[in-house]
Amino acid sequence: DLVSAHILAVEALGKRDKLIYNLGSGNGYSVREVVETARAVTGHPIPAVEGPRRPGDSARLVASSDKIRRELGWKPQHDDLKYIIGSAWEWHKSHPKGYLD
Repeated sequence: DLVSAHILAVEALGKRDKLIYNLGSGNGYSVREVVETARAVTGHPIPAVEGPRRPGDSARLVASSDKIRRELGWKPQHDDLKYIIGSAWEWHKSHPKGYLD
């Protein structure tokens, strides 16, 4: 999703001075949800320490992609957290040295 949005933005850059967009599916996930899903997908006991919310921390953050949808016609194709983490995990397993592979 991010690659397709970046390609659209780069192509549109020649027509405008600057482009600023938020990219997101409109769904928010808690840190706990992300960690638990990553544990389930990877099968690894990812360590995490829970504590109270720090002063100034938002209870929920969700990116609105309305502007890029409207201006460039982009929309996210993947919004399922298990799929997103799973595809990243599969890439990581097949590229153990990251981008050096």
